[in-house]
Amino acid sequence: MLLLDHVSITVKDLDRCKSFYNAIMKALGAEKIYDEEDAIGFGARCSAADETHTYLTVFSSSSANGDPRRHWCFKALSRETVRAFHAAGLAHGGEDDGAPGLRPHYHENYFGAFLLDPEGNRVEAVCHRAE
Repeated sequence: MLLLDHVSITVKDLDRCKSFYNAIMKALGAEKIYDEEDAIGFGARCSAADETHTYLTVFSSSSANGDPRRHWCFKALSRETVRAFHAAGLAHGGEDDGAPGLRPHYHENYFGAFLLDPEGNRVEAVCHRAE
């Protein structure tokens, strides 16, 4: 079962965060669908013919706030993709919040990396496959 259809992240200064999200989504292979003044969108929307997609919107919001217990985790198809996600985020204004590596307390093949976006939102990429 795919649990999430679409999700939104809010930031106060979208211009400040665009290069970060453009870079990490590109590293994950997610296509940018639109780039507007108050939002950018990535992925693909579901339809009646295909319900297997996921969609992310990053919205500008004056009331955006960080919460260290909230984070968004994106699936990666390989450990190399997790590494690329982490490097891209660091190169575009993100902060390290957990270097790429195994997290065996989740399961033996859980390979993840954590970043904080330029406003402190916590994002993660994970690959569940054995190397």
